[in-house]
Amino acid sequence: MHKYKLIGPFKQLLPMSGLPLKGAISDNQLPILENAGMLLENACIFKLGDYSELLSEAKSLQAEIISLKGDHVCLPGLIDSHTHICSGGSRANDYAMRNAGKTYLEIAKAGGGIWDTVTQTRKATKGELVKKTIKRAKQHLKNGVTTIEVKSGYGLSVEQELKMLMAIKEADESLPVDLIPTCLAAHMLPKDFEGSEANYLSEISEKLFPILKEEGLTNRIDAFIEESAFSPEQIARYFKKAKAMGFDITVHADQFSTGGSQVAVDFKAISADHLEASSSEEILLLANSAVISTALPGASLGLGCDFTPARKILDAGGALAIASDHNPGSAPMGDLLTQAAILGTFEKLTNAEVLAGITYRAAAALNLDDRGQLAKGFLADFCLFHTTDYNEILYNQGSFKPCVVWKNGEVVFDKHS
Repeated sequence: MHKYKLIGPFKQLLPMSGLPLKGAISDNQLPILENAGMLLENACIFKLGDYSELLSEAKSLQAEIISLKGDHVCLPGLIDSHTHICSGGSRANDYAMRNAGKTYLEIAKAGGGIWDTVTQTRKATKGELVKKTIKRAKQHLKNGVTTIEVKSGYGLSVEQELKMLMAIKEADESLPVDLIPTCLAAHMLPKDFEGSEANYLSEISEKLFPILKEEGLTNRIDAFIEESAFSPEQIARYFKKAKAMGFDITVHADQFSTGGSQVAVDFKAISADHLEASSSEEILLLANSAVISTALPGASLGLGCDFTPARKILDAGGALAIASDHNPGSAPMGDLLTQAAILGTFEKLTNAEVLAGITYRAAAALNLDDRGQLAKGFLADFCLFHTTDYNEILYNQGSFKPCVVWKNGEVVFDKHS
């Protein structure tokens, strides 16, 4: 096996490097390398530059030369920083009822809602959850996504949350794509729990958190702060415990009502996700913090509600990531590129802002500093599109898929093979 590899020439290579983490980005700020090559050293990027110049260097290094036929645009591997792809069952009936005019409460009374997925996930064996997670992750990989955050949250007990997180870990070990696990045990108060929200959160933090650390199952704790889930006051002690134990915090915030973004800022969360209900007050609060604001257009499409105010977040100086929220209830599509393109249309985002939201800004939402850009020392995660112009990718609103996907310096998907 060769230590070095040279791939190219690329008609265009977009490294997504040297760009701001926060605020608006114009398309003319995008660095674009023409007729470029990429020299890899094992799983990482060694050098970018003019292909003909790199070719002579590659030969001196006895590198493997991988010559591309036809025109290609190269992007960093996409990063989906918020998903729920470890789950059992389907909520197709919920979708039909919602489109027929039923309310969330009516759907829940009819046996739908989050609790339906909890019931189905609890019934599933760990092995079944592993298989479902792998299947969904492979579909993301074909669409150019090389890093996927995956939440628990459909177990809602110490035992069942552990089952989910162990399934995510096992799936990760069987995949070329990286799965980043997050504990969302604070998704809702389980219907079968005999006690208050405070009692439940106390049990999870006292019994589950230590096991997560001991077993290395996750370093991320999430909570759904909403009128139908947990209040800011109820979650405060839970997050204090998590912070004290060294966990990173992320928050389901401002989806239907506000309050979650304030908690995210107070606890110095890595990200605040959803934000569809955020007003100018919350937008400024987040923009003046280090919290990454994550838009989830898949949930807006699934629920038929407003999109995250992405344009306002960027104009206020905030950092905007874009994720799919792939889940069986509100966001079953799970196609990050399609959703990001649609969000760009409705929120009037530049192509640079959309691509930033699914690459290096999404990496920041996961507290990862080794991916999301194509630069020396970064992971060799990238995807290729058969085109001469990167604008074609978002112009086709997700119907234009990658032809080849690389992960850690190896081809992990090739539609021609």
